[in-house]
Amino acid sequence: MAAHGKNRPSRCRLSRLVPLICLCGFLLLGLLLVVIRPRPNLVALGNPRESGTLVIFENKDTQHPQEEEEEEEEEEEELASSYYPDESLAFNKTPSLPPQSGLSRKLERKNFLPPRNTDLFPKLAKNHIKIVLYVHNRPQYLRIVVDSLSKVEGINETLLIVSHDGYFEEMNKIVEGIRFCQVKQIFAPYSPHLFSKSFPGVSPGDCKDKDDPAVKKCKGKADQYGNHRSPRIVSLKHHWWWMMNWVWDGMKETRRHTGHILFIEEDHFILPNAYRNIQILSSLKQNKCAYCYAANLAPSDVTYKGEETENLIAEKIGNIGYTFNRTVWRKIHSRAREFCAFDDYNWDITMWATVYPSFGTPVYTLRGPRRSAAHFGKCGLHQGTNKGNPCFDNGQATPDIQELDKVPNIKSEWSVITYAQQGGYQAGFKGWGGWADDRDLRLCLDLASIYHIRAFSSNLTKQNF
Repeated sequence: MAAHGKNRPSRCRLSRLVPLICLCGFLLLGLLLVVIRPRPNLVALGNPRESGTLVIFENKDTQHPQEEEEEEEEEEEELASSYYPDESLAFNKTPSLPPQSGLSRKLERKNFLPPRNTDLFPKLAKNHIKIVLYVHNRPQYLRIVVDSLSKVEGINETLLIVSHDGYFEEMNKIVEGIRFCQVKQIFAPYSPHLFSKSFPGVSPGDCKDKDDPAVKKCKGKADQYGNHRSPRIVSLKHHWWWMMNWVWDGMKETRRHTGHILFIEEDHFILPNAYRNIQILSSLKQNKCAYCYAANLAPSDVTYKGEETENLIAEKIGNIGYTFNRTVWRKIHSRAREFCAFDDYNWDITMWATVYPSFGTPVYTLRGPRRSAAHFGKCGLHQGTNKGNPCFDNGQATPDIQELDKVPNIKSEWSVITYAQQGGYQAGFKGWGGWADDRDLRLCLDLASIYHIRAFSSNLTKQNF
């Protein structure tokens, strides 16, 4: 009995070890299975610590985007008429984005690729101002703009982001040929140009022109002039709004950027001193013009070359070569309802007529007395187009470059002249229409929500303009 009693503790200890040994064995087996299992090439999109989400796509070899149109058209037929939002149009609810086409998804994945040319330009300058060039489908213009950018002093110090409204092979090739700086391409995933048979493109049963929904049995809400939505028209405002939200709040390279970002278009000729001048203006703005929200490379009057005096100018914000920081973006973003509800397909007129006036005080920009960027060409939204084909002209309206345009020509000791009387579109203008369909308004508000980072933005409310 004594011997038996001595053995009992040893057997108890052994019985307790058995489950632990089994558990370790299962864990080891699971680890071996994970190690030897073939893994697909995965790309992680987003940072869970920063945005709260982690999206993973399998990185498969895919065909060229334009080679899959037939598959996408079949898919879009299934998606058609599936995006009809509620009428509340409330901001910051859970987004209810329209189903994406295959092409839309493929292009959106490209938005997470790193910048190119980092082998040539491994580091960005400490005080660099990022540049966003937004484009549609005017390759003859884009070539001129890219060539002008290649001659800009300091361009190799910064990151050029090219935002595409739709996918057009010739435009893509031009951007892929850039070798003078770091460059990153992004594609608006909800561009109407990526959806041939569903919203945001044309959906089956959509009303057109001045159709009466009751008579035609079609769907849609007409604008204040009785016209129904045109995807080609509304893409202007959708692209600009998506680009701003993605660049400031979504894209890895910029979503923590607190400095200024410069925005230009595919018909803006950039003079050699533009980058150095915008750096100077941005640094002077806080002390020289505390009431200035932005800095501009050109006068708000696109036909005006400047005063040619030794003064800085504070005037209405223009749409050529404008730059602002995150504090201003937060103010703009907070007016998402006003921006999305205003019945005008132009983003800039919407800003002038409803967003800026809602700030409560006059909104000024700081610029030099001589332009460093210029609008050129004749191909706008309405000129020279034929059934959706690109406009063609030779772009010979580009400005002559003089010696004064090759060096920084803004002095910190200059005083500021303020143009208190601001012309052009202002509060009270009712808009040109083209933007009244509930689906466009809902998509606009959804785009304001999907990338928004509340925790970060709340820490910047006291930052200066």
